[in-house]
Amino acid sequence: MTTRVIIVDDQAMVRAGFAALLAAQSDIDVVGDAPDGVQGVALSRRTHPDVVLMDVRMPEMDGLEAARRLLDPPIGVTHRPKVLMLTTFDVDDYVYEALRAGASGFLLKDAPPADLISAVRVVAAGEALLAPSVTRRLIADFARQRPAPRKDRASLRLNGLTPRETEVLELIARGLSNQEIADALILAEQTVKTHIGRVLAKLELRDRAQAVIFAYESGLVAPGER
Repeated sequence: MTTRVIIVDDQAMVRAGFAALLAAQSDIDVVGDAPDGVQGVALSRRTHPDVVLMDVRMPEMDGLEAARRLLDPPIGVTHRPKVLMLTTFDVDDYVYEALRAGASGFLLKDAPPADLISAVRVVAAGEALLAPSVTRRLIADFARQRPAPRKDRASLRLNGLTPRETEVLELIARGLSNQEIADALILAEQTVKTHIGRVLAKLELRDRAQAVIFAYESGLVAPGER
């Protein structure tokens, strides 16, 4: 099955480079590109891509607002693509807000070509892209800058989890992969996947990205912990 992709970035060279790289893959079809958020949203509405590569900083409408409009469309619009934010370290706070809005993850714009291709495939498959090498530091930094979590309401939601599910959620927030969680808890990887599915369902979370955000904002994991 071919994954349909659009690229939204205000730099023409970035759009052209990413398009050439992705179009060379037999399972990826680049169906368009746009230089800003306004045109990106319109293009997505017309072409119905599976994945939108979305730059954070752009004229007219930034990537955060564009992601919000794609992931929370108006009544009558049913298409909701996966959104993968393209970023640099100096705009991390925008990425945090994008994850809260429902973006499936983020990718550094200077990542190796193989990482870009893999990221599109991972997100298209319905997984969240949160690289352990940066997730722990970035999300912890975001949480440290936020007001203290409202543990009253969040605790009620956490109480619905079993002790094992709570353990799994904590390890997700620390940036561990499914295999690493399985090794830590001495479980089969498929069992871990089952637990993650139950955690997302019980907490009414869209994906792994939102699970990380919830774990920090609820106080289950404190910034700086490892």
